[in-house]
Parts: sequence; structure tokens; C-alpha cells
Amino acid sequence: MAQSVRTRTAVATGQWAAALSRKLGRGGGSSVGGKVTLAVDPLAIKNVVGDRRVALVSGTNGKTTTTSLLAAAWATGTPIVSNVTGANLPTGVVSVLASSANDAVLEVDEGHLPRVMAETNPAVVVLLNLSRDQLDRVGEVSRHANRWRDALARLPGTDVVANVDDPLIVWAALAHGNVTWVATGQQWRADATSCPSCAGEIAWAADGAWACGSCAFARPHAHVGLVGSSFVDYRDGGGEYVISLGLPGWANLANATMAAAASEIVGVTVPDALAAMRSVGGVAGRYETVAVHGSHARLLLAKNPAGRNELFDVLRPAPTPVVVGINARIVDGRDPSWLWDVPFERLRGRRVIATGERGRDLAVRLRYADVDHEFVESASDALTVAAALSSEFEVAANYSNFQQMRVAAGALGGVV
Repeated sequence: MAQSVRTRTAVATGQWAAALSRKLGRGGGSSVGGKVTLAVDPLAIKNVVGDRRVALVSGTNGKTTTTSLLAAAWATGTPIVSNVTGANLPTGVVSVLASSANDAVLEVDEGHLPRVMAETNPAVVVLLNLSRDQLDRVGEVSRHANRWRDALARLPGTDVVANVDDPLIVWAALAHGNVTWVATGQQWRADATSCPSCAGEIAWAADGAWACGSCAFARPHAHVGLVGSSFVDYRDGGGEYVISLGLPGWANLANATMAAAASEIVGVTVPDALAAMRSVGGVAGRYETVAVHGSHARLLLAKNPAGRNELFDVLRPAPTPVVVGINARIVDGRDPSWLWDVPFERLRGRRVIATGERGRDLAVRLRYADVDHEFVESASDALTVAAALSSEFEVAANYSNFQQMRVAAGALGGVV
């Protein structure tokens, strides 16, 4: 479909702004380029997407990794473009779409998913989970669930891949008539205690099934799922396929299961999708190992209670030290009160270095969790202190602090 003069002008102007940003060393340019494009043509996303197929991935945790896995899988059958570096606002989305005419796999911020769905008419939408994150920006997660539900009801031609173990995701997806329900074994349940339909109490069974005690809202039957480390298809004629990844932990096995289910919808078989996913290693610096004063540190991203709880499962065993970083910038969320919901008690038995702009708040939480710790203000000094304790240690930081850690580690040693 031919683009209008306005859209072509918007894209060209945005690409010029992005190139200038890179030349001046102000960043990758996708954000400012997208802002300029949308300022010239507010409907640029809809106008540049054309008739290409688009997959959208959204949720509180796992967006970037699942997008990377799905992009690797889909690329086995067709050239694709993706925002795997995490530029997931409409500005980043339009920049990626304007950069190529290929099919696209796009990570989308939870708050902007309804708009991006409406403007891209996606072939498939992958819904991962909803948990508390940036409370100052979006409020409670039920707000997202209701907005997603309304938006999905207006997308009859889209396939939805949804996490059947998250009641809020199920509530949103039930408004759509074409859903592949995926069982991943939800581990964090603190944000889905009340029924989104009637406000009754959600009851969880020992096998992971859930249902409202006051109305008919209950877990649907899964079509596919994660069992151990295998993708299992419960449908007639379905198979079982071992998942082998270069990424650690249950959470990434769950991400791969969601991505494989979506891959089927865009024409890639599950065996081919899982084979392609093996090539995905570190994602935007996550899981990267760096050298610090002769010690080796692994960089891990954790931004909210659900993510940090999952992260504890992949930490090297005690007494391996851990640097825990927390900032509260716009990108992180200004309100870090969720620190009190994180089970930091799981870090007992090891030395923890609390750091970051809100590291003192973290230190208070660690004190109440009876965790051996100290506060070190700067990222560089925190890494240095941890390196003096052990030949290897872990770093778990939220968004902006994670980037500070990468810069500091690069100055102290670099990637191993």
C-alpha cells in the first residue's frame, strides 16, 4: 500500500533526527526519531505497517527475552525486523516499522499495547503476565487487564497466545474468541488474589489450577504447556519437545514456551522454533559475564517483585555474594515501595551489597530480612567491594542501575 506524502515526510524526518542523535552521541536514535515521526504524522504506525504480518509481545516480565526468542524462531522462515533492544513505546515501534518492510516482532509496553494493537492489526499477540511494576505511572495491574480486554474484543482477526496461569491475563484474553492457552506454571501469585470479574477471592489448588470462589471465572484448559524442560502439546496429535536454551532458569523456559506457541501461528513448527531459539544468548546485556578486578560477575536484570523472585532461582548458590542495585528514575518507576514485597529472605547466607540511588531503602529492607549486607553508593565501588569478597559474584539491578553497572563493569574490566 502506497504511503501518503505526509507519512513519507514523517519517516524521512524521523530517520534524519535519529541519525543526528547517533552522530552527536545522544543514543541509538530510535526514541527521538520516533517522536519526530509521530509529531509529523500521528497515525504513522498504522500508515507504515501496511499489509505485513506483525507479532506483538507484552507483559510485565519477559517481554524482551520472549521477543528475542520469537524473532529468532520466525526468522527461520522469513526476514523479520524487531525491537529486541527494548524500545517498546510507540516511538520505538514506529522507528522499527519504518526501518524495513519486513514482517515484524515487536515488544510493546503494557500501557501502550491497546494503541499498538489497534494500529498494527497484528497476526498474533503474546500476553505473558501482569504484576506490579511502575506503580506511580500505571497504578494497579487490574487497570491494564481491563484495557487489554476492551482492546482485544475489537481485534477479531488476531490470534492470541495467553498465559493460562495468570488470572489477569485470562480475564483480558477471554474477550477474544481465538486464544491459544499456554501453561507455564505461574510462580508469582501475589498480584492475582482477587477475581477481576466479581472481586471474589481466587483460590489456588496444589496442582496450579485456580478458580474464583464466588463466580464461574476459572482457569481454562491449556492447549500447550511447559512440563519440566519440555514443550508439551495437549491437543490431539500434539507432541513433546525438549527445550534447550542458552539462557538460564524456569522463567526463560516459560518465555520459550510462549514464543514457540506463537511461532506455530506464523508458520514455524515447534521443533524448528526451539532449535532456532538455542542461538539466543545474552539479551541486551542480560546474563553477560564481565571481569571486575580479576573476579567474574554475571549481570542480571530484575525490575519488580515477580522478576526478582524468579531471579533468585538462577543465582549461584550461597555464599556467592550478590550486588543488588535499585534506582527510581522514570524508566524504573518513581515508587520503589514494592521492595517490601520481594522475598529477600531468600538471600540469607550470603553477603549482599546494596547500591543505587535508592540503595538505602533496599538496605533497610535487607535488615528486616536478616540478610548480611552493606550499603555502597556508586556502581563502580559496589562492584569493587564484591570482587574483593569472591572470585565470582552476581549483580541484580533494575533498568537504569543495570545500565550503570554495565558501564562501570566495562571501565573496570569488560566482557569475559
